[in-house]
Amino acid sequence: MTETVDLRKDVFDKAEYIKTIDTSFNEFGAVSITEDQQIQPSVEEFFGLYNSLFYDIPALGETNSHQYLIRTSGEYINFDEVNDEIQALQAEIAQLRSDLLTAQMEGAQAIASSTGDETIAETFNVLEKQIQLANENIITTNTTLAENTNTSQNTPSSTGGNNSGGSISSGGTSSGGGGG
Repeated sequence: MTETVDLRKDVFDKAEYIKTIDTSFNEFGAVSITEDQQIQPSVEEFFGLYNSLFYDIPALGETNSHQYLIRTSGEYINFDEVNDEIQALQAEIAQLRSDLLTAQMEGAQAIASSTGDETIAETFNVLEKQIQLANENIITTNTTLAENTNTSQNTPSSTGGNNSGGSISSGGTSSGGGGG
């Protein structure tokens, strides 16, 4: 019971070997640095993709959402610090406008009272009450808007008071300041 086994060996010369056998590491998934950089989207391509996917991206979520993009980008550019500074400056401007309006009203009341005309004095009293009521309405509206904004961004509402103070008085006194 002897069996014969034929052994055959294919031998290639160097030129034929390179043509026949793939000697690269493509099948292992190895990617060179240059190939990896070519695969990465450019900034223009990223924003093109972002704009085309804008409405497909969920609004809220820990990752892969608009909320995540805002939070991470805001941290990167220190947005909270800049926003706090802007709010403080807006509050200061609002206070200065309010002080200016008060000083203008006092000056106008002094002139009106020196004339002795009761109609002018009554008109100033009515005007002063209307301005106070308008400022209170603006404060209420802006506080509500600030709270709604903070709720939608899931940020603490403690910053809402500071935010509303800067933009509220600014809006209220600018209309009053323009009249005086």
